[in-house]
Amino acid sequence: MFVIGNGESRLRIDLHKLKSETIGCNAIIRDFIVGRLVCVDRRMVQEAISREYRNAIYTRADWAPQFVCHDNVLKVPSLPYEGTERWDEPFQWGSGPYAVLLGAKYCKGTCNLIGFDLHSQTKTVNNVYKGTKNYDPADKRPVDPRYWVHQIGKVFEHFPKIQFTIYQEPHWELPQAWKYPNVMVDNISNINYNI
Repeated sequence: MFVIGNGESRLRIDLHKLKSETIGCNAIIRDFIVGRLVCVDRRMVQEAISREYRNAIYTRADWAPQFVCHDNVLKVPSLPYEGTERWDEPFQWGSGPYAVLLGAKYCKGTCNLIGFDLHSQTKTVNNVYKGTKNYDPADKRPVDPRYWVHQIGKVFEHFPKIQFTIYQEPHWELPQAWKYPNVMVDNISNINYNI
């Protein structure tokens, strides 16, 4: 299974060569039809519906009733833990962390992550779709990734039987909060499209 984020490292991947099940985030369907789509922003759900995307669209429980006439709009999974901090609240989780959680719930082997860059290599936001409809302007400052790091780390922690492989650039560093025995990093150039 591949869980696909929208970090700019993803541009090095030919998504159309992926052979296994896919989960993606938000506007990925502008370029590639994933098996499951996570959109916790209502505007992105509306965009997916307007593009006649037929596969499952996962969104917040708060938003799902607004799309009740679309039987492919489902609620994101419940968090596998309860926390006391703001970043542990389900409403503070973004599409990326929820996509990784969904991957952990449906994965039958290795859950491969691509496009989860976390940090920008420039002084602007790191997103394939920056400057387009429903996204931040291309010149906006990078997003602070602390929430994503914490939340995705919680998925790794609570799904110890799932092997997570993160495909990244050679200089990318695994965050401390992601250092679990079931998490490894591999060079993006080593990606196996046939798994």
